[in-house]
Amino acid sequence: MTAELVSAGHTVAGIRTAITPVLARLAAGSAERERTREYAFAEVRDLAAHRIGLLGVPVEDGGAGGSLRDVAELVTALARADSNVAQALRPTFLVAERVRRPGFPHRERTLRRLNAGDLFAGSGNERTGGASGSVNATLRRAGDGYVVNGEKYYSTGGLYATWFSTSATDEDGTVVGFTVPFDREGVHRLDDFDAVGQRLTASGTTRLVDVRVHADELTPHDVPPAAPWRGSFAQLYLASVEAGIAAAALDDAVRFVRAKARPIKHSTATRSVDDPYVRETVGRIGASAQAARSAVLLAAEVLDAARDGDRVAAAEAAVTVAQTGVIAIESAFRAAELLFDVGGGSATDRALGFDRHWRNARTVANHNPRQWKAAVAGAFHLTGEDPPTTGLF
Repeated sequence: MTAELVSAGHTVAGIRTAITPVLARLAAGSAERERTREYAFAEVRDLAAHRIGLLGVPVEDGGAGGSLRDVAELVTALARADSNVAQALRPTFLVAERVRRPGFPHRERTLRRLNAGDLFAGSGNERTGGASGSVNATLRRAGDGYVVNGEKYYSTGGLYATWFSTSATDEDGTVVGFTVPFDREGVHRLDDFDAVGQRLTASGTTRLVDVRVHADELTPHDVPPAAPWRGSFAQLYLASVEAGIAAAALDDAVRFVRAKARPIKHSTATRSVDDPYVRETVGRIGASAQAARSAVLLAAEVLDAARDGDRVAAAEAAVTVAQTGVIAIESAFRAAELLFDVGGGSATDRALGFDRHWRNARTVANHNPRQWKAAVAGAFHLTGEDPPTTGLF
């Protein structure tokens, strides 16, 4: 590793301290941004400037070091402030996790980009009517390089990112990956993501029109690892986002009860903070948030311990992460629903944006249905059947 990267000097504690005021700004403006569809460009630039993507990258590679628990805690804190931003940064954290592997393609180049504070986006998803996972984008030889044409959807974080990674099918029918800068001619970012929640994750379409790709930007699309559950960290990340949403619902409940809520006419209390049923409701929201966070941190520790282990440990970790996904999703749903029980009709005022928590939790949950996670975990416990190796476990 180059001396330049090793001497970067970032630490877990340093990054957490540096971004604390940024998280406060994100949280303060979260509801208003959702209402007006305004992206958090300034705050994301600040997070990138503090090299948030280096968390979890080994110190010897110029990273901040830290465990998967450290990463999960940070992602949960991000999502607690603004789950849209946490989701938009997911591709960058996925790159940071993958670059830990010595055989990661273009590893030195990617580490330099992370050290520069660059952000990443990527997507293999297409809306072409073909089978799920089919790649219809084309890569054709042109002079000493290649030209790509196609469209990719769910380009999460695309409006924030510097680099875009995706795949295309070459003239031999082989699917190959590549990474290009977003400012390259022919790369068009469309802000057309139209889900009920997570509306500001910049997860729209990336259109590739005669985009030049150099030979040294290509990567093998699918290199099988010893333990095939490469999606476990990506799924842990989604669970961390759900845990952050549950915590954000608790924050809103506490603020609303303290500052705005009034007891109903037949309440025995003169203040909402003293109403026994409001207290119970807030306690249940807190319990849901705690359950999600605890499950996420446990899964992070199990996955960390299995990261360099054998296939059996990796399968067990994948199941633990799957179960965590179920807990985190359902905890976020419950917290988001109970939030409305701490007040009367005023709790539904659109300006408060309380509905965003359920909408955002629901949209994250739909990425990978929890029914599959629960069923896969059940099969593992009952018969020892391994989880699927689709990348979703």
